[in-house]
Amino acid sequence: MSNENKTVVVGMSGGVDSSVSAYLLKEQGFKVVGLFMQNWQSEPGEECSSVIDFSDASDVCDKLNIPLHKANFSDEYWDRVFEDFLKEHKAGRTPNPDILCNREIKFKSFLNYALSIGADFIATGHYAALKNINDKTYLCRAKDKEKDQTYFLHEVKEDEFKKCLFPLSKLYKHEVRKIAEDINLSVHKKKDSVGICFVGEKNLKDFLGRFMRLEKGPIYDEYGNQIGTHNGATLYTKGQRQGLSIGGVKGKEDLPWYVFDKNVKNNHIYVCQGIDNELLFSDELECNTISWINNVKYSFPKKCAVQIRHQHVPVKCIVEKNKSGYLIKFTESIRGVAIGQSAVFYDESTCLGGGVISNTN
Repeated sequence: MSNENKTVVVGMSGGVDSSVSAYLLKEQGFKVVGLFMQNWQSEPGEECSSVIDFSDASDVCDKLNIPLHKANFSDEYWDRVFEDFLKEHKAGRTPNPDILCNREIKFKSFLNYALSIGADFIATGHYAALKNINDKTYLCRAKDKEKDQTYFLHEVKEDEFKKCLFPLSKLYKHEVRKIAEDINLSVHKKKDSVGICFVGEKNLKDFLGRFMRLEKGPIYDEYGNQIGTHNGATLYTKGQRQGLSIGGVKGKEDLPWYVFDKNVKNNHIYVCQGIDNELLFSDELECNTISWINNVKYSFPKKCAVQIRHQHVPVKCIVEKNKSGYLIKFTESIRGVAIGQSAVFYDESTCLGGGVISNTN
């Protein structure tokens, strides 16, 4: 069937990836419609990058001669993403709002909106791939492994992926920028957005301080000696080096310090020296639940690989069921496994799903 009869609504962020995605789909013969999502409502007088991003998205759509819709999902984002982000921080965990945003906004609110305006498919500028085998749709890694974003997409279900296109699946980032430059898109040199979208350029401490109480507290080494002061235990995560402000400590080597534990109730954090310190490593983790992308009844124990943060090199593991959910045992120790982050499971290049880390040993 010709693509000319199919309408694709592309999530336009104002960045180079979504812009090139829209161009490629139009070249493939699809009827392309752009949709800009406003997911965060800035306070009066507060500088917000979404104004610039919407202007850039408008310029691109004008250049490509495609219509652009604008939808405000800020209420849904607050209720289904941001409140969870705050709750997790208050509990002392390290949440990843990008994962919830993909599940709740980009592949739920966006998808429903797109279908309501006549879409056959949605498309985004994610670096990820979809493979259809025997009427099943599988999420797989993109060709550009360094930019691969399947880690952030693991809570989206197969039913949503069946309605989705990832035009950048077979392209490297430098190729995407080259395409944008060749067709004279104004965003071809625009920097990639980094960090948490609603925090932007602001300091995380200052931002969280608007919503929760942060108090200074003691920093202890592994022997119980106080060696510094922190700005609020919830701000720190296992393996973190930045933001500790620990100077030279008498009797200690001149090595960097890393967080290896924290107690949010008592407002304490605990640090050790050296990137290879055994206190930073774990041999297993637990997840209360795992969200599997495909409706497959797996048998346990299951051999696969686990990735515990974006761009972490996956480690082979065994997934077992236990009383509290799932126990994941690694074949080699992993550094910086943080409670509240996500463990995502892979079979070679296929993403199976993942879950929030509830405990680590």
